[in-house]
Amino acid sequence: MASTLSRRLRALRAQLLRRYEHRRFVSCLSGLYGCQWRRLERSGAQPGGCCCNKLLAVCLLSEGQKLHLHWSHKIGILVSLTFSVAATAVLSDLWSKEWRTLLLSFQVTAPYLHVGGVLTLTSLAWPVALHFFRMNSRVRRGLILVVYLSVLSALYLVPLGLYSPCIKEGGTLGPAPALISHRGAPMLAPENTLMSFEKAVEAGSDGLETDVTISFDGVPFLMHDHTLRRTTNVHQVFPNRTDTPAAMFTWTELESLNAGAWFLSHNPFGTAGSLGAEERRRAGNQSVCSMQVFLQLAARTHKLVIFDLYRPPRGHPYRDTWIQRTLDVIQNESSIQSSQVLWLPSDLRSLVREIDPGLRQTSGSRLPLEELHSQHIVKVNLHYSSMSMELIREYAAANITTNLYVISQPWLHSLAWCTGAHSVTTNAPQLLSTVTAPLFLMSPREYNLMWILTDLVSFLLILVILFFHWWRERRLAFCSGGKITMDNGTYSKFKTEMSDIWSVSSANSQTVTTLNPAAVTEH
Repeated sequence: MASTLSRRLRALRAQLLRRYEHRRFVSCLSGLYGCQWRRLERSGAQPGGCCCNKLLAVCLLSEGQKLHLHWSHKIGILVSLTFSVAATAVLSDLWSKEWRTLLLSFQVTAPYLHVGGVLTLTSLAWPVALHFFRMNSRVRRGLILVVYLSVLSALYLVPLGLYSPCIKEGGTLGPAPALISHRGAPMLAPENTLMSFEKAVEAGSDGLETDVTISFDGVPFLMHDHTLRRTTNVHQVFPNRTDTPAAMFTWTELESLNAGAWFLSHNPFGTAGSLGAEERRRAGNQSVCSMQVFLQLAARTHKLVIFDLYRPPRGHPYRDTWIQRTLDVIQNESSIQSSQVLWLPSDLRSLVREIDPGLRQTSGSRLPLEELHSQHIVKVNLHYSSMSMELIREYAAANITTNLYVISQPWLHSLAWCTGAHSVTTNAPQLLSTVTAPLFLMSPREYNLMWILTDLVSFLLILVILFFHWWRERRLAFCSGGKITMDNGTYSKFKTEMSDIWSVSSANSQTVTTLNPAAVTEH
């Protein structure tokens, strides 16, 4: 029993000391990186100098292989790097708000990104330790160790400066933001149609958002775009007026258009297929919705409304009276209460307050508190990229609530909730209404525990990896009777292969272990 256990321990020890060449794996990597698809052969030829950055071939270097990059690969790398830099510069300018979204995502996922970063750097301890103990130059050994430990220490301490609104003490989380449906429920029905707003009400929205334009004969109607091309069949009914501003059509002409068929054919959110046969038929027969019908729906269902109001183009009969005409519909042609209307247009705000002081004045810009108070603003409507807990708290302290638009992802809704936003405008009320608690929410105690355990486990694993490589390299050097070195700072194809053969003599029940010296392989 003891001899069997001893044999197994010796076999395990030999297995740990053995280095494998992974011939097929290395051959494949060599071909991919250097266009050298020849089968690896044992030879005494000295390898040439390394011709590319080690980061480009970490897999090959982990196997102790040199990189002989083909000239076409060198050109390809240069072109790729140039294109990447240029593309990043262009996208940074075009998608400046998207970069802000990325930074916001770091806030809500920061605790988990830290864990992932620590685990990644911990996994790199294996190749770092392997290369460290095979290096002959003390300067290079010290450099690789200092760089690795510096990055590791910085990552360990990142949580000291980490900020995430969703790390909160129990009981400090406020109520969920109210949901204001953006042009109705545009994932379930054509935007800015009666069906879309009815779907939004069914989904549990607290408010309805839209865009208002005034027809040539003075009927305010719902339309976001400057023209009718995208959301109606104007190209079929009025083929010569497809580029005409929507406000230059009469209400009779607008009523003759189909404002729903485009939703089924273009499927803007990829959700049209989820509609039943009856809903598809109804969606395909929607017409342009008037502001009066929209307000009546909000009045019946007791929903808040907020809208952008577009001034008609030059030559329009209501070019200078578009504010008064809109107010006339609110006051005299609908039964909605003024307190249900969040008045967003900034034009002639003083006149609007005089005509209807009951409207809830709303600003679409970040303004100083003094100016907001002077204009009697009770709500600010901001893009979600302006999200800031400090800003929201500053406004709240002055009795000004904050609405953020357009938020349709649960993680972004969770961040707005943790930040303290009072309401959000969304394309997905049917989705966000089902969110009962913020995603990634945790207490500071839970996060500290996760942080400390992650760093501790990582530190212990790195110590084990370093000790293992130190032990194995010392044993290999002893068994091979020499020292493993590097030439010109790049690993030679120097591999040690330990072959252990055990033969058991049945006569005397003794174990004889034959240990062959390591074989040096040069490719």
